[in-house]
Amino acid sequence: MHIPATMLGGAVCPVTIAVGVAGGAAALYFASKQEEKPTVGKFATVTSLIFAMQMLNFTVQNGTSGHLLGGMLAVSLLGVPYAMLSVALVLAVQAVFFGDGGVNALGANVLNMAFIGTAGAGFLLELLKKKGVHQTVSLAVACWTSVVLAALATAVEVALSGAVEFGKVIPAMVSVHALIGIGEAVLTVAVVALVSKVAEAWQEKERAVTLASFGLAIIAAMLSPFASSFPDGLEWVAGKLSFAEFQGFEFPALFPDYQATFISNAAFSTILAGLIGVGIISVSIIVAGRLLKGAFGSMKN
Repeated sequence: MHIPATMLGGAVCPVTIAVGVAGGAAALYFASKQEEKPTVGKFATVTSLIFAMQMLNFTVQNGTSGHLLGGMLAVSLLGVPYAMLSVALVLAVQAVFFGDGGVNALGANVLNMAFIGTAGAGFLLELLKKKGVHQTVSLAVACWTSVVLAALATAVEVALSGAVEFGKVIPAMVSVHALIGIGEAVLTVAVVALVSKVAEAWQEKERAVTLASFGLAIIAAMLSPFASSFPDGLEWVAGKLSFAEFQGFEFPALFPDYQATFISNAAFSTILAGLIGVGIISVSIIVAGRLLKGAFGSMKN
């Protein structure tokens, strides 16, 4: 669902960048107020897990694929404000280092996936829990909603740019991402259940979640060569509806299309790029944790 550089035009890019910056500031503020703060290690490994799992596109239908958005996974393990920051960081690393999502469209991608999809569905998750809905059902519904909300926001932005008509892009995006949302729900529920089981069996729960997330991130990166090669939902809709293209800012990514180009073997190249991405995210968060004292919690059971 990453909007590329050539898909947005006009005032949409600067406006969404401004909103994205404001949203990031709000997320930082509410994260500072959150009582249960994740440790630096937990935040780094959960964020790395989301990055790695987003590389695992799964086939939907009609030659279309989808991938994990990861917002509800982050909400379940980190809380809403930190989840917003986690997904935003993943999107920034993807845009700058991997060429996934245009740099000029980064504000829109952060708004759609990190804020609308993550925070919006995160509040729905809390509401469903308060209403007494079963935890697994609540999480599944929130996962599906997060994908559909992000897809709807993407469709509106693309239409506002003039790339395609509202009446065509909105039903197309919502319908295909309604199916992708089912995959999001299944993957998220499975991963959260697995991490929770590991945490229950380990006395130091924070450390257990950290190690389990890191291990799953490495496994996901190793499995990335087996991801579906079909276009994702947005690319598929863009091809079907023949979106108009704009002059976007092309950033020379170090690992374009998740490939370590200095390695000739495609599978090993993808795996290495994924592992490098995990490393970039982990190191950047550790550095930020040293600079932002009080932003993260301390290790505890």
